[in-house]
Amino acid sequence: MKLQLRSLLTVLLLATVLVATPTAAQVPAPVPAPVPAPAAVDDTITLDGVTVKLRAKTRQVVTVRKTADWHARVTFWAKDGGEWVKRFRATDGAVGYNGLVRPRKRVQGSGKTPAGTFRLPWVFGMHRQHDRWDPSYRKVRAGDYWVLDNESKHYNRYRNKEQGGFRWGLDPGHPDASERLKDYPDQYEWAVVTSFNRSQVKHRGGAIFLHVNGSGATAGCASAPRWFMRKLMFRLDQDRRPLIAIGS
Repeated sequence: MKLQLRSLLTVLLLATVLVATPTAAQVPAPVPAPVPAPAAVDDTITLDGVTVKLRAKTRQVVTVRKTADWHARVTFWAKDGGEWVKRFRATDGAVGYNGLVRPRKRVQGSGKTPAGTFRLPWVFGMHRQHDRWDPSYRKVRAGDYWVLDNESKHYNRYRNKEQGGFRWGLDPGHPDASERLKDYPDQYEWAVVTSFNRSQVKHRGGAIFLHVNGSGATAGCASAPRWFMRKLMFRLDQDRRPLIAIGS
């Protein structure tokens, strides 16, 4: 009797295990690992007729639209609630005396301004830092140059002559002469650096800024009246990933 009862219990236990164990068809499929979101694709928009290739998180743009000869219209835009809003504009800006050129076709000393969209990573000028200007600002010191010496590894970089590494003593008319920044106290009262030729391709040129107007066309930069640049200094914010877009 005990043997029969034990056998019965064994059968019942076995049946319970079989019922509780799911078959292959009953086993739930493993939860797939989350798929990373695709990298953000740059958007292309048009502001004042100029094509702007936006970067991720960009919320500030300066457009420079060539209007006639070397004259240009310069506008500061900010993104507000998903819309691009014009904040202020100057109609008396300037570009290079030989107009615009595709960035990869530009040649140093050509007097042409590169067309396209570039970052505005930092600012320099002749004043001391203001507590309302972006922390990227740098005051020009004696001996500061923008290197345009094609034999230097510091080509298209900001550097002081005491650091060496470039021929800072070349005559200004020499094709490899660098810009001594103190020689341009009016134009470089405020100057916003662009990312043009950040890879330092030799003979393509550099020192392409957005700066205060001079007496006419630039040598390849873009420029705007002093009031515009002063106002811009209180608006530019690196946290908003500012860009400049140049076109016609």
